[in-house]
Amino acid sequence: MNNSEKDATLLLNQNIKDNVLLQSNASNITSTPKQPFFIGVAGGTASGKTSVCNKINTHFRDQHVVLINQDSFYYSLNDNMVQKVNEYNFDHPDAFDTELMLSSMEKLKLGQAVTIPNYDFNRHKRIEPGCQVNPADIIVFEGILVLHDSRVRDLLNMKIFVDEDSDVRLARRIQRLAIERGRNIQNVLDQYSRFVKLSFEEFVLPTKKYADIIIPGGGDNEVAIDLIVQNIRMKLGQHDLCKIYPNIVVMLSTFQIKGMHTLIRDVRTTKHDFVFYSDRLIRLVVEHGLGHLPFTEKQVKTPTGSVYPGVIFCSRLCGVSVIRSGESMENALRACCKGIKIGKILIHGQGTNGRQLIYEKLPKDIASRHVLLLDPVLATGNSAVKAISLLVKKGVPESNIIFLNLIAAPQGIHAVCKRFPMLKLVTSEIDASLNQNSRVIPGLGEFGDRYFATDDD
Repeated sequence: MNNSEKDATLLLNQNIKDNVLLQSNASNITSTPKQPFFIGVAGGTASGKTSVCNKINTHFRDQHVVLINQDSFYYSLNDNMVQKVNEYNFDHPDAFDTELMLSSMEKLKLGQAVTIPNYDFNRHKRIEPGCQVNPADIIVFEGILVLHDSRVRDLLNMKIFVDEDSDVRLARRIQRLAIERGRNIQNVLDQYSRFVKLSFEEFVLPTKKYADIIIPGGGDNEVAIDLIVQNIRMKLGQHDLCKIYPNIVVMLSTFQIKGMHTLIRDVRTTKHDFVFYSDRLIRLVVEHGLGHLPFTEKQVKTPTGSVYPGVIFCSRLCGVSVIRSGESMENALRACCKGIKIGKILIHGQGTNGRQLIYEKLPKDIASRHVLLLDPVLATGNSAVKAISLLVKKGVPESNIIFLNLIAAPQGIHAVCKRFPMLKLVTSEIDASLNQNSRVIPGLGEFGDRYFATDDD
């Protein structure tokens, strides 16, 4: 009986963020917010589902993770049913309010908070208040029949089945219920043979075929858990646009990065703090961009006399900043690359879409260098396209250009990546869209004015 496995019906981990079905029309993605990554963990009673969930959770201390137990969605039993509770099959699909669970998942997927029922296993009823659950980076649904309903499966980004030998599961069940909780061992065995075993074979085991990953041995299978964690990390850092344009690189969001974005986006942040935290984020973006330069292997001798097998990066490198916001990124680049040459491009808007090149000062040998193009905000992409076109005209191979941004709008990404599919675009976050004034939403305002203190304030 699955409801006897746990003392708590809902476990929340409040630590201090996509895998969405790709739309056939890429333009539909422009205003789609980043959605939680849903994981379903199913398996027989005492198979080790909770252990697997907890071990996955420990790998994501820098992410907001919520664990929701399917047991929370048991129907309340009436008084007559409670009197005959030993005759009730808690392992049957009809024991769960699947419609409520499905509705909760859909709301969480849309970024809405939900109230999860608080199920009292002693009274076999839902009690008030329920538990408020907010959208999170990772939401794990755990339960014996999580993979049973096709509508629930369709909402899951990853489906896991924890497989364990039936004798081991029965031994664990006896240990938990009879020895640890003082239940009558004969009642435990009767319950297992009458309901648990039959329901597992009829309802739980058949869902194994729907699993993306099958974990034999439960929480003790460290290799399987490590592979799952690697896959989740890859998916978390993958925006929908990354599936269309493989040349986009979005830095994996951590609470440090999210916190800095919160500060620089806040309209109340002082100029001093805006510059301080912008500089921190810019440094991270520059470092990330440098990691995409070509390298060669090199062995060096350490002070201990040992040989260290390392790498050296491309030395033919320069930066190009788009005046004036791009100049805010120059100090970080100089701090990372000693003595680096930095060119400048000034582009002025003409009307709604036109852009005019006003000024350019570039290294004479730029065609033989890898170029880091600096502009903290990618909005429409018109200025970026003009700047990149100039670099290509100067002889820089498209594949030698790495375009660095703090934030990017989907419209700008479409404009740049469609035109230049060989360059690399590195950003720390992709925002939702542009407003009617072509400003990034939610955005961070006029970056140059806020950074250089030339705004109206």
